[in-house]
Amino acid sequence: MTKTSPKVHQVLATLGYGDAIGHEVLGIQRALRNANFESDIFVETADPRVESLTRDFRDLLDINDPETILIHHFSIGSKASRVAFALQKKMILVYHNITPPEYFIDVHPLLVRQCYRGRRELSAYVNRCALALGDSDYNRLELDSLGFKNTGVLPVVSDFTHLEVEPNPFVAECFDDDWTNILFVGRIIPNKRIDDLIHCFNAYKRINPQSRLLIVGSYSGFEYYLATLHYLVATTGVSDVHFIGQVSNEELTSYYDIGDLYFCASEHEGFCVPLVEAFFKRLPVLAYASTAVPATMDGGGVLYDTKDPVSAASLMETILTNTLLQEKILESQDMALQRLLDKDFSATLLSFVRQVMASPHQQEYRVTSDFWDQLAMADKLEDLRIYRPGIFRALPAQPSHLKTSSSVVSDGKP
Repeated sequence: MTKTSPKVHQVLATLGYGDAIGHEVLGIQRALRNANFESDIFVETADPRVESLTRDFRDLLDINDPETILIHHFSIGSKASRVAFALQKKMILVYHNITPPEYFIDVHPLLVRQCYRGRRELSAYVNRCALALGDSDYNRLELDSLGFKNTGVLPVVSDFTHLEVEPNPFVAECFDDDWTNILFVGRIIPNKRIDDLIHCFNAYKRINPQSRLLIVGSYSGFEYYLATLHYLVATTGVSDVHFIGQVSNEELTSYYDIGDLYFCASEHEGFCVPLVEAFFKRLPVLAYASTAVPATMDGGGVLYDTKDPVSAASLMETILTNTLLQEKILESQDMALQRLLDKDFSATLLSFVRQVMASPHQQEYRVTSDFWDQLAMADKLEDLRIYRPGIFRALPAQPSHLKTSSSVVSDGKP
């Protein structure tokens, strides 16, 4: 009888294109398959550009092998997360950090709820998973504070092949000139503090009028926040601020190539991959010393700890005009990058997997008796919402004695 390959599958809410979690998920799959594990990626949603690499999370119900291990990437609450919890499989939880929901109030109400629920749900996994891993020590410490007993750090995949592509020439045609290019890469979301970035650039622009700010990253779902940033640019009167949006790998490597300084003002990061991408592209980095950022930079680049735009602008000018200082900064970044590259990601991952394989099965994990019925009902209601939205408008009116309580739930006002 032929022995089947051991199965280690990954589960997450959504697989994005070109983001840090997506790169890590694909890196984990490569490492597992290279070690002869059967490994698929189960998701609730996926970017169309990577959807072919995934399977629907409900397919997990068809996997009967009790020795299967699930690597559950936890970032926000989701149906995929709850199904992974309910299945009687050994679990490794990988925590990518959940942004505090207060950053999204008045900007993205749905994400406020998702982040709040995600942080609440995370505590339920304390006794559910055999091993809980942070992708940084900052995230591991948060797991420790929540009571997870067996924790560790799975370093971010040190794979920069997406930046080793032919640069897009159009980017250079637009921006590679004698002007100074200040670059930021990341999603256009409130915790990245793009507003602070603009204020600091406004102060620097007074020092160096021939400078521009290039903000590269997706704003999908955050169009309202983007509008507030455009309003900020208009009211401050600062010119030459460019919101580029999401880009291809060819365009991304071009932006790193034409940048003169990478500037990050983010207040909340679980790791912050663009910092080490800038290291790899040998672009000097100036970053606000918050959350995981100092550990990610690991002695490379320059950290600042002031919210005063003039002080930050002075630092920018010093870095950009002092060639000897730039060389020292790049040397520090090279050493930090080498320390990251020296970490054997595959060996670390496989060590954690074998540790969990050898561990005894935990007691059965309790879910409510109607959990699977409720899951099936949720799917039916979602189908109706998509394909027959008018059916919800045809619901009978609520009894008058329920309207008051309903309004409290719907708008949060007494």
